[in-house]
Amino acid sequence: MALAEKMSNIGSEVHRALSWQEKGNNQYAESAFLRSLELFDFTLQSEKDLPKLKEIARLREVWSDYFTNGNTYRFTPDFFRKYFLGFNLLARR
Repeated sequence: MALAEKMSNIGSEVHRALSWQEKGNNQYAESAFLRSLELFDFTLQSEKDLPKLKEIARLREVWSDYFTNGNTYRFTPDFFRKYFLGFNLLARR
């Protein structure tokens, strides 16, 4: 699977987690969050290019912080949606 497809899949779970969180369904939000982390980990294991690994690892860190640790880095749901939108468009090509 191409990196754009992997990141698009991660983005789908991130979007689900954000949507369920906004709707107040914490159980579904947490399930989507855990699936997103699993996809992050699979992607990190399969990538060999160091700059890509760094970006994916950093993104996993800020996503985890946003969802579980009180958003120390001050990211917004809009950031995550916009970040992954590019991968969705690229994967569809």
